[in-house]
Amino acid sequence: MDSIDTIFALSSGTLPSGVAVVRISGPHCRAVVLAMVGSLPEPRQARLAPLLHPVSGELLDRGLVLWFPGPASFTGEDCAELQVHGGPAVVGAILAALGCVAGLRLAEPGEFSRRAFLHGKMDLTELEGLADLIASETQVQRRQAVALANGALRQKLDRFRDRIAGLRALVEADFDFSDEADVVDSVAEQVWPECLVLADEINALLADGNRGEIVRSGFQVVLAGRPNSGKSSLLNALAQREVAIVSAEAGTTRDILEVWLDIDGMKVCVADTAGIREAEGLVEREGIRRALDRVGLADLVVWLTEDGVGPGPDVVIACDDLLVLASKDDAGTHGACGVSVVRPNGMENLLGALRERLATFHSVGEVSLVSRQRHRVHLLIARDLLVAAGVSDPVPTEVRAEYLRSAGDEIGKMTGAIGVEELLGRIFAEFCIGK
Repeated sequence: MDSIDTIFALSSGTLPSGVAVVRISGPHCRAVVLAMVGSLPEPRQARLAPLLHPVSGELLDRGLVLWFPGPASFTGEDCAELQVHGGPAVVGAILAALGCVAGLRLAEPGEFSRRAFLHGKMDLTELEGLADLIASETQVQRRQAVALANGALRQKLDRFRDRIAGLRALVEADFDFSDEADVVDSVAEQVWPECLVLADEINALLADGNRGEIVRSGFQVVLAGRPNSGKSSLLNALAQREVAIVSAEAGTTRDILEVWLDIDGMKVCVADTAGIREAEGLVEREGIRRALDRVGLADLVVWLTEDGVGPGPDVVIACDDLLVLASKDDAGTHGACGVSVVRPNGMENLLGALRERLATFHSVGEVSLVSRQRHRVHLLIARDLLVAAGVSDPVPTEVRAEYLRSAGDEIGKMTGAIGVEELLGRIFAEFCIGK
């Protein structure tokens, strides 16, 4: 599969920099490298060479040139990388020179990765892992993304799909050769119990408490409580800067304020919300509504109150994990339930509770492979189809075989082996130009 256009882009990020990398991929790559360098370097070996304008012959820079002939390249096409000085003028001149060559154009976001997918170099789960790796901000995110980009999920899915294909072959044999004397009666009866075994294995993959999605998007903490309960002061202390306005006036916080933290390598979002009470003003009522909505999305709600007592019957906190802390505990009278932004180590109770909850996410060697809602949806459908195929209800064998085929297709949609064209634009839009 050869693309008509040859694409190029700066792949190394913001300028100026010590070194900038310009990537080229496509059928005209060989010709443009010859025009700029004079001869091709040995494959995958860097050569220091003058870089000339491919049309005018002007010396643009002197840098390293790497040549990756297809299909043994990232995209599967002929590729080259020019490692040049990272000045804006240098890079601008090289990009402008490449744009002068017929058949070359600037790459779109994620287009190199898209070509890698189209040439079978990576599947969708690996590409999603690569996108997450580029966007990773913490070590836990990096570990998860590396596992996905290196094919950990793809390998597991390929094994699922191969086993489903084997089961389908047994069913087809039962259909086609049931009258032959040397075919065991009801071969397909071996299939249905194995469908339930597969469904259990998918269940085990899904039973991770949404760890993968939480690692990818961040652990969500919401500070909630009555007005003037110390939420904004605590947010400022965690951020170590003035994020929220602190005032003795009740109802100061109206909108949701966020701070992103890196705690033990885990990305954590802490949100300050409006104080919850019976409010008369429209603006404050809207702030309280938003606060309660955000509470419903939280992985942990920290309820702050000066007396250390949780929300009363007039406040419904819809969350699975509620931590009640006595705020403004400057004297330390509330012990393990107190928190203070003034007292030395006054926030250790909160930070300790957070670290305890985050511990399951940053165990070295243990990463969740289901990192996106898309993965979870396809796996849930595949599991349900396998269960429907495996149950002993009086369902015709032809229908059960169709359930089995559809389960395999759902797995194929995860890797990109089947009908995912509508997903490609969304997935590759996550990448920057040059990747």
